[in-house]
Amino acid sequence: MEQTEYHNPVLLKETVDGLAIKPDGIYVDVTFGGGGHSREILKRLGANGKLYAFDQDEDALSNAIDDERFTLINENFRFIKRFLRFHGLKKVDGILGDFGVSSHQFDVAERGFSTRFEADLDMRMNQSGKLSAFEVINEYDESDLRKMFLEYGELRNAPKLARAIVGARKFKSIKTSVELKEVLTPFLPRHKEHKILAQIYQAIRIEVNQEIDALKEFLEQTVQLLDKGGRISLISYHSLEDRLVKRFIRNGMFEGEPEKDLYGNVSVPFKKVGGLIVPTQEEIKENNRARSAKLRIAERI
Repeated sequence: MEQTEYHNPVLLKETVDGLAIKPDGIYVDVTFGGGGHSREILKRLGANGKLYAFDQDEDALSNAIDDERFTLINENFRFIKRFLRFHGLKKVDGILGDFGVSSHQFDVAERGFSTRFEADLDMRMNQSGKLSAFEVINEYDESDLRKMFLEYGELRNAPKLARAIVGARKFKSIKTSVELKEVLTPFLPRHKEHKILAQIYQAIRIEVNQEIDALKEFLEQTVQLLDKGGRISLISYHSLEDRLVKRFIRNGMFEGEPEKDLYGNVSVPFKKVGGLIVPTQEEIKENNRARSAKLRIAERI
């Protein structure tokens, strides 16, 4: 399977297999990145097939594929329906999503996604976005920071983290990843520093990019966009995303249970295809970032 320096695609064969591609079908890759999944889809499409891809990160545009069957749209996938309509599409045969941060975004120090580098607090996937990690850390009040760390980082010491940030920024702004780490180091348990710091970064990144809201809006639109028998093939990397995908596939909603008719039957938009798919040990060995990936596939009823 093809790899790219920009991003090594996770569960490449399994994710594309999950779409059950028809040679003349219309497909959407909503997380283009380095284009690994898109290239595999194109290999399986015939001359009349079409692939549309989304990526809000301008850096991804340099990976655009020179193929008349391919169109790359520089937008967030939360606007999928609007921009497919712009291209004259109301229905598609399959949608692929590989959520989270690309290897490229992690590896470019100045983007501020990784705990490994000193960088300005940024973390914007859309580089022209107005909200960055700097505003979140320096302008959010204590209750909002606490809620963010609790909900998006699932951190039990969220109140202490929020209090420490608010206390530190009274004296000077927290501008870089190193300055943030210095403020939070007293609250990072020994032998778990990297794990907890990763959860803190995850929470800030999700807030900056409105990732949970975007995922919910996207999933709701897949119901209207997919033709009967069309499929979604979606990779998540943390429990917040995976829970949303799992519940939506099962119930067509994010909370509660679907209503039953007089006969006890429920009407849901999708049926699950197979079980949860995770990477093999070999794939994790070759690509450590695959270790937390979870793939779920579903078909429009």
